[in-house]
Amino acid sequence: MSEVRLSGVTAGHGTETVLDDVALTVHEGRTTAVLGASGSGKTTLLRVIAGFMRPWSGTVAVGGRTVTGPGVWVPPERRGVGYVRQDGGLFPHLSVAGNITFGLPRPRRRHRERVLELLDVVGLPAAVADRFPHQLSGGQQQRVALARALAPRPGLVLLDEPFSSLDTGLRASTREAIGRALRATGATALLVTHDQDEALSFADEVAILARGRFRQVGSPDAVYRDPVDVAVAEFLGEAVVLAGTADGDRVTCSLGVLPVQGAVPGGEVDVMVRPEQLSLGPAGSGRLDALVRGVTYFGHDAVVELDLVDAAAHTLRARVLGVTLPAPGDRVGVSVTGPVRAFARGGHPVSERVAAAAS
Repeated sequence: MSEVRLSGVTAGHGTETVLDDVALTVHEGRTTAVLGASGSGKTTLLRVIAGFMRPWSGTVAVGGRTVTGPGVWVPPERRGVGYVRQDGGLFPHLSVAGNITFGLPRPRRRHRERVLELLDVVGLPAAVADRFPHQLSGGQQQRVALARALAPRPGLVLLDEPFSSLDTGLRASTREAIGRALRATGATALLVTHDQDEALSFADEVAILARGRFRQVGSPDAVYRDPVDVAVAEFLGEAVVLAGTADGDRVTCSLGVLPVQGAVPGGEVDVMVRPEQLSLGPAGSGRLDALVRGVTYFGHDAVVELDLVDAAAHTLRARVLGVTLPAPGDRVGVSVTGPVRAFARGGHPVSERVAAAAS
């Protein structure tokens, strides 16, 4: 296990800056997910840590040893870093056992017990050891790729969107299996992804990367429930954003007078409500009345689009259980569960700030 520490890392291609004075710490034995849109610098970050790319400035330390810095450059093969690519990158002409032991010293490649140990760690039966990659499912191939990365007992494992090429069901099961394997070995891991659900469910910590800089780093719960601004709030899941006025620990908006989480700037604010905070009930029951515009059904839950009856141009999206649902045209009551988040009204429209965070 190794702590990873980046400080002042700036990197790019030609004259284009991709990472801009980045700092990040991945604590020993923990998993951090770097979440960002395409072009935000996620893969460049991994390449710099792995040693596949030299940054223009800054330092990278793995396990307390500087591997990149002024006058210091440790080649990739000597960094003690495992790398799992998006497509797994298995060698088609080698068996599973051959792939797993490929990065080991030649005398150790014949140690069958290490292969069987790693197959057990990643949740695969011993019988697959003699199969070839084309005889495995996509999820099995990714587990073998992780086993290969873990074989030399690296201090750090880098995961470059390893689940994105899998279908939905296989993605979830493979993600769970790889998460268990990383915890079982106590490995320090850094995952890059553009999938919000993946980042929130897989990692101990989430780092939001936009335009080559980290906007927020924290636990999944903290980043989701207490985003630093509206841009991060809307990038990390759905959000209902309304104009409001703050006064003490309360905010007034079209949903009524609501309690606020955290420090509240006075005066005009943007109010953020998560769709799952909107609760539906019978119309005229002391709640705000709304008309149902549409229902999008997902099985386990559904998104209900609503127009508030007494607030023109206010369309809401509520996420509710998919057991009993209203129909388009129904009149329902709407209330808010839990505190909301408020942000000082910025100099740019919300839509522009969201676009900036996702670009």
